[in-house]
Amino acid sequence: MDSEYAIEMLGITKQFPGVLALNNVDLRVKPGSVHALMGENGAGKSTLMKCLFGIYKENAGKILLFGKECHFTGSGDALRAGVSMIQQELANCPERTVAQNLWMGREPMTKLHFIDHKKMHDDTIKVLKNVDLDISPETRMGSISISKQQSCEIARAVSYNAKVVVMDEPTSSLTEDEVNHLFKIIRQLRDSGIAVIYISHKMDEIFQIADTVSVMRDGEMIGTYPITDLTKDKLISLMVGRDSKERFPDIGPMPKTNVTLKVSHLTSSVDRSFTDICFELHKGEILGIGGLVGAQRTELVESIFGIRPVKDGEVFVNGKKIGKLEPSVLIKNGVGLITEDRRRTGLFPMMSITNNTSVPSLGQYLNKMHLLDHRKIGTDTVKYNKDLNTKTPTMETLIQNLSGGNQQKVIIARWLMTLPDILIMDEPTRGIDVGAKHEIYMIMNALAKQGKSIIMVSSEMPELIGMSHRIMVLCEGRETGILNRDQMTQENVLTLAASFMK
Repeated sequence: MDSEYAIEMLGITKQFPGVLALNNVDLRVKPGSVHALMGENGAGKSTLMKCLFGIYKENAGKILLFGKECHFTGSGDALRAGVSMIQQELANCPERTVAQNLWMGREPMTKLHFIDHKKMHDDTIKVLKNVDLDISPETRMGSISISKQQSCEIARAVSYNAKVVVMDEPTSSLTEDEVNHLFKIIRQLRDSGIAVIYISHKMDEIFQIADTVSVMRDGEMIGTYPITDLTKDKLISLMVGRDSKERFPDIGPMPKTNVTLKVSHLTSSVDRSFTDICFELHKGEILGIGGLVGAQRTELVESIFGIRPVKDGEVFVNGKKIGKLEPSVLIKNGVGLITEDRRRTGLFPMMSITNNTSVPSLGQYLNKMHLLDHRKIGTDTVKYNKDLNTKTPTMETLIQNLSGGNQQKVIIARWLMTLPDILIMDEPTRGIDVGAKHEIYMIMNALAKQGKSIIMVSSEMPELIGMSHRIMVLCEGRETGILNRDQMTQENVLTLAASFMK
């Protein structure tokens, strides 16, 4: 192990049918460092890591582990060589114990070829201590928090005597405290000499945890930089190929138009949820909804759409009172909802883009025989996704195989096919990179200029201020104020967001 680098990927090229995914990419990672790999969705980060981990075979180039060329024919080869990869979607068996998950497929055996449960129990305790996790090895995996499951994944990686650990979006489902615990573990891994390759689209995390950053764009390596040489603006510019000042489009002044949605004294049926909410939404307006955790923003918009029950209040769409708040009724009246968590409540992952796009509109495609007109469905789904520049090999591609940004475009296309007047967008750019975010912003701006009304719930302050004509702020389920554009500052939003807090 005399090499300066733990991993060297030299001249890596990967070709898929009709697509050059990686073009002569070089990546060098030093032992005992946290090396961030950044780039837009589709830049080639995951493809490069799958080549490293033996999932894909590169068409050209070579991979060196501590100076020695290696040829992995699968993930098993990589693991045995000391290269581990922790996927964004945790790959565990929730009904099995922590110990069973850690040693699955490589359980210690007795001389009689039975599983040595005592050794597996004792070894699990030792491995869990490496990641500061004090839980019983016999605990069912599905009963512990996501952050502890993530720690178990790291423990499993370390248990292979890993010299290189790849982490793909490891904080996507973690709270702030859980992220801090994860960072503590990562620093321990780094200090023990392990090379950590860290993939994330979250800028603040990169500047907090990374020593070095490599930036990819369009299947090519743009460059590698010490974190001390970068600023957030410079990193964004490297990733997307344009100045970060162009982050938000010009949404123009507050439109002086008719009211498309009126919410009057809406109160949730659930205790400690929202109470007495009143606001109006105008044609062509983007109304931001801000607030801290527990503000009940998602609960409010889901109740307006009829997903959650309300105890009191009224909702009017284009002047018409909605008698019963149900999703089918709201859809018929021109309202669509893009949910906060697209993976859990927005996508049908094992279905095609065509099916995901058309699902709420199928009623309008029935012919005289009450059969679906699949040709018309196909034509329209192609049109709406093409208008949004959804990148996909075919419309029959499973939506789970698209990047986060392209998945979000499909969901937007889904609701545009219902011909809505009002779009409710709950965290519309969550889990997508800065380049895809810009595309979503451009789509939102174009829709508003076409006369669509948009409600945008966002936890990102720059997004909230940059993309709203007005911002309604909630605190603990109560409206604390509405800010016009000339009043929008982070200080004003945060002041209103904490108004009822003790």
